[in-house]
Amino acid sequence: MNAFAIHGICAATHTPFGEDGSLSLAGVERQRDHLLARGVSQVFIGGSTGESHSVSAAERRALAERWMAVAKGTPMRVIAHVGSNNLADAAELAAHAQQAGVAAVSMLAPSYFKPRSLADLVACCAKVAGAAPALPFYYYDIPALTGVSFSMEEFLNTAPAAIPNLAGIKFTNPDLMAFQLALRAGGGKHDLPWGCDEFYLAALALGAKGAVGSTFNFAPGVYQRMAKAFAAGDLAAARAEQFRSVQLVQVVAKRGYLGSAKALMRHLGVPVGPARLPNANPDAAAVKAMLGELEAIGFFGWKD
Repeated sequence: MNAFAIHGICAATHTPFGEDGSLSLAGVERQRDHLLARGVSQVFIGGSTGESHSVSAAERRALAERWMAVAKGTPMRVIAHVGSNNLADAAELAAHAQQAGVAAVSMLAPSYFKPRSLADLVACCAKVAGAAPALPFYYYDIPALTGVSFSMEEFLNTAPAAIPNLAGIKFTNPDLMAFQLALRAGGGKHDLPWGCDEFYLAALALGAKGAVGSTFNFAPGVYQRMAKAFAAGDLAAARAEQFRSVQLVQVVAKRGYLGSAKALMRHLGVPVGPARLPNANPDAAAVKAMLGELEAIGFFGWKD
């Protein structure tokens, strides 16, 4: 399983809804075309950006099936997030994802009743990963949202015994010391795609090979150029691209990140509908203000 890796950039995609908030699978094909046209051939579906905890298990199954249908015959590779507060649902989603033919699965920790120890977290992951034993499995570490914070170095040193298909960790934690320790755990054999877009250059400098991010949906060029400049040793150019990312995140996040990001996608010709409650959506005036601020920082000239 460790031969599998998420290298380069992988877009954490939005789950497309209609204006009434219902699942709108017709939007997936537009998302695919938009990303492939910009050199993005990996997607992470149904994660935080995909509003997983606001989407039913049946909708998540349908979403995975639709992504696999539109990915067929293209270079697109689909990684499915299957985590849930209900581990039975998560295991069922993992089994379904394997049957649907996705490339890998990932899961967040349960976050209402939280695992109280690292051993409990490993047991949760083993239950879900074991339902899709033929697929690479990634634990999705995002303590800012789950409230679950354990040493990922220790996780990688202990979990493989219980999770034979463990490929690595989607590391959405800006703790760069913890990232370095995790990179070297288990002899460095695990894959740790980075998950904090506004810190990507720092992660590259420490050894990251790839990233999963939400801003890759609407500004992939920033990160592609950043990685290319870093590889060429042009740190000035790489830093300039990273600061563009910081400015972008700052503008979008100030009005509620998820709803604003979905509004931006609509403006770019890829309608993915509104965010579902409890996430809120900006009104027309807020969207206009956001677009004006994006114009002011040059976003529309450098996003691709």
